[in-house]
Amino acid sequence: MAANTISALLDHAFPGGEIGVEDRTGGGDHFQVTVTSETFNGLSLIEQHKLVNAALAVPLADGTIHELRIRTKGTA
Repeated sequence: MAANTISALLDHAFPGGEIGVEDRTGGGDHFQVTVTSETFNGLSLIEQHKLVNAALAVPLADGTIHELRIRTKGTA
């Protein structure tokens, strides 16, 4: 899976957010994502990560994304 596909899924889920996607191994299945969004304001870190996992549910479920590291931050 290309990093730009993951970025597009996250852009759709977190409009106006700052999205960063890094292919950690170059193999297209190990990624680190960084998302800063007002959606996360007031949410716990676990709740924030659940939202990111939900946005990437399909590629996570079908094994396209083998490993995912998540960093999230609110804007407040």
